[in-house]
Amino acid sequence: MSKMSFKPIERQVILITGASSGIGLTTARMAAERGAKVILVSRDEAALKRVEEEIRGKGGRAVAAAADVADMDAFRRAAQKGVDVFHRIDTWVNNAGVGMWGRITQVDVADDRKLFETNFWGVVHGSLIALKHLKQNGGALINLGSEVSEAVVPLQGMYSASKHAVKGFTDALRVEVEEVDALPISVTLIQPTATDTPFPQNARNYMDEEPKLPDPQDKPEDVAEAILDAAVTPTRSKKVGAMSKVNTFVAKFAPKLGDKLSAKHVADQHYDERPRDPDGSLYKPSETGGQVHGSGGVTPSK
Repeated sequence: MSKMSFKPIERQVILITGASSGIGLTTARMAAERGAKVILVSRDEAALKRVEEEIRGKGGRAVAAAADVADMDAFRRAAQKGVDVFHRIDTWVNNAGVGMWGRITQVDVADDRKLFETNFWGVVHGSLIALKHLKQNGGALINLGSEVSEAVVPLQGMYSASKHAVKGFTDALRVEVEEVDALPISVTLIQPTATDTPFPQNARNYMDEEPKLPDPQDKPEDVAEAILDAAVTPTRSKKVGAMSKVNTFVAKFAPKLGDKLSAKHVADQHYDERPRDPDGSLYKPSETGGQVHGSGGVTPSK
């Protein structure tokens, strides 16, 4: 396949899922600030409208298109709404995801399936819809995996499994798209380490304490930079954060050591306080729309 080159950010139309908070919101703001037109997708229509108004208020260009990525028909309609406004899509970012804290033997299988509907099937749905748009002019398809696409962390076993699945799907799709069909589309997997976003407080939680991510945590701005770099420069994959590189290296080359190190993270995945919202956003939009960073041990303001 000939070497691909893509438009600079200021000339792109970028669709981002999970755009109402965390990494997705950070990426949307950053892209808009740099001149891109952004299509904002998430389940939280009210939060999306606020983000759309914020971006437009600063002179940017954005359209809110609410949809649950687990619903392929609704997802397809949301993408078309963006295309109706901006006429094309140059970069597609499958970022939406949900978390769950609890031992594998403790978690209800129905919750496991729901998590996969968003984290895995949402990426599948998005990728299939994206390819139909990107085939027209070429562009970047960017899927958000995790360091736990290769490593694992206890108490987040099904989340780890879903991100392993995202990696397997993305790697296979890349071969078919880039090598077999030689399409002018790059397929990228972004693998952040633990990132300071509202992810834990939005998670379904089976523990008796409020969940947290292990430290150290990276900044969502660093993940957004990696995403926007991949939108311009074709990239196979990118690990974001030093611990992502360390943990995936150990998991691959010293797996027994990786198991022992991973086990030590049981104790540092909770705050010493009762759960705030055990149901989280597994079945409903979160209450953290518009929030980029996590709240730490402080209850977020409403």
